[in-house]
Amino acid sequence: MVLGNNLKLLRKQKKKSQEEVAGDLGLTRSSYSGYENGIAEPGLDTLVALGNYYSIPLNLLLTRDLSTCSESEWEAIGNGLYADVNGKNLRVLTAVVDADENELIELIPQQARAGYTAGYSDPDYLKVLPTFSLPFLSRDRKYRSFPIVGDSMPPVDEGSFVVAEYIQNWASIRNGTPCIVVTKDDGIVFKIVNNFIGPNQSLELCSTNPIYQPYMVHVNDVLEVWKFVNYISPSLPEMRVDDHSLAQSIQALQREVLDLKRSLSTANTSHPRN
Repeated sequence: MVLGNNLKLLRKQKKKSQEEVAGDLGLTRSSYSGYENGIAEPGLDTLVALGNYYSIPLNLLLTRDLSTCSESEWEAIGNGLYADVNGKNLRVLTAVVDADENELIELIPQQARAGYTAGYSDPDYLKVLPTFSLPFLSRDRKYRSFPIVGDSMPPVDEGSFVVAEYIQNWASIRNGTPCIVVTKDDGIVFKIVNNFIGPNQSLELCSTNPIYQPYMVHVNDVLEVWKFVNYISPSLPEMRVDDHSLAQSIQALQREVLDLKRSLSTANTSHPRN
C-alpha cells in the first residue's frame, strides 16, 4: 500500500487527475487507478516510468511513506530535489574503530578509489582499508583520507592524500570551502565548493588551477561531502612568490643594506684613523 498511497500523494501534489496522469504515461485510467488503490502492481517498465514522471527515485517511491514528509521536503520533491541536503534523516556512515571503540581514519588507497562510490557504506569494503589516527583531530567528528589524482588543485599534488571531515548538512557549506565531493558519475573529486543549493539545488566545483573550468553538480548526484582538514604529501610544495611579495622582500633587503652602510659609516666616523 506504500506505493499506492505515494502515487496518490504525488498526483495530488502535481494537481492532476488520474485520467491526466494515465494519459501522460500512455496507460488506461483503470490501470493507473488500480496502482493507486493497491489492487494491481505495475511492471518494472511502468515503475521506471512512474519514477521519471514524478522525478523521484524508485527506492523512495516503493519504501518511503511520503505522507510523513514535511512541507519543506514536499517543496524539495516538487523541485526535483530528493537528496537529504540538510542531513535531517540519518545518513548511513560506516566507520572502523579500534579496540577502545575510538574511530579510526580510513585511508582510501589509489587502487580502491574506483570502487568507493559503491563501497563507501559497505562494512566489508571499509574493513580491509588501511587505517590510522591523528591525535590532534577532534574525537567528536568523523574523518577519512582520500587519494588525489591530477593537477587541478595545486599546491596539493597528485599522489597526496587529503584528510577530510564528514559534512552532514550540505546546506551549511560556505562558499570557497575546499572539499572532497563524492559523486555518482565522477567518483572522488577534490574541489573548492560554492553553495548554490538554495537557487539551483547544485554545488559549484572549482579548481585552484585556472586551466580547469568550474562546473555544477546537482545535489541528487552527490553521495558524500567531506571538508578539507589537511593533506599528506610525499613532496615539498614548490615555493611560489608573487610580484607583491617579491617587491616587499627586495625593499626589506635594501633597507637592511642601507642600515648596514650607515652603521659602518658611523663606526668609521667615531674611530678615525691616525
